[in-house]
Amino acid sequence: MRRKNNPTKESRLRNINSAVQPMTVKGEYASVGDLKMYYEIHGTGRPLVLLHGAFMSATVYPALAESRQVIAVDLQGHGRTADIDRPFTFAQMADDTAALLKRLEIEQTDIFGYSMGGKVGLAMAIRHPELVRRLAIYGAAYKSFEESFPHDALKVFKEITPETFAPNDLKEPYEKISPAPNWKGLAAKILESMKAFKGFSAEQMKAIKAEVFIGAGDHNDVSLEHIVEMHKLIPKSQLAVFPNTEHKVLMTNPDKVLVQVKEFLDNGFATAAETKQATT
Repeated sequence: MRRKNNPTKESRLRNINSAVQPMTVKGEYASVGDLKMYYEIHGTGRPLVLLHGAFMSATVYPALAESRQVIAVDLQGHGRTADIDRPFTFAQMADDTAALLKRLEIEQTDIFGYSMGGKVGLAMAIRHPELVRRLAIYGAAYKSFEESFPHDALKVFKEITPETFAPNDLKEPYEKISPAPNWKGLAAKILESMKAFKGFSAEQMKAIKAEVFIGAGDHNDVSLEHIVEMHKLIPKSQLAVFPNTEHKVLMTNPDKVLVQVKEFLDNGFATAAETKQATT
């Protein structure tokens, strides 16, 4: 019988503190259409854009930041980026991020997207292929919610309302940093965006030119059948299923996943032998 991994609150905090970089630089705002978009730039080197999950905000992971110019953004309505009067869509968030990169004169970048951020990353690879060299995603689906998540997750999702969904580990940080906090409005928009998303087409997935790392946990995450299907569709893709791991691992023990994400972002499809030969 497999023993369940059930870390205490204190151990989860230690994991998070060791794997998430405190914000030590002054953030900036860029006008992207009607959106005043918050972003931070850390370090130097090859660009890496970090796209957070729903209800979250710009996060820098030291495991991914070595020898990189990390651009961490707050997407529409999240973190320090105030919401505006338009729906949440992954295509629009991808266009916002692409416009920011063009303002920063970044011609090509690697991307790591978690959950919602992973869908935004896929939309960028589809809509702005010239910008994306390598894309790593965790806990993200390309089809609709109903087609890509297990029955238990669907049941929970259908019972959630903006009035009842208020976990403190998400709500409190949001209310502390948002310039115009409206938790109920944020929850309503996120839930609506999940219901409205019909998915990307198989043809769009097959046309992705970037190298793609697809990661997911083996329980309480995107269904394994779905991510295998995604892996088969994207021409240059890698697939990693993490054992005894759930969707929230990026919030509880990020380094469990980020070691393999870093390997991919640094080396892509090169084997260890090819990488060694190239550097000697």
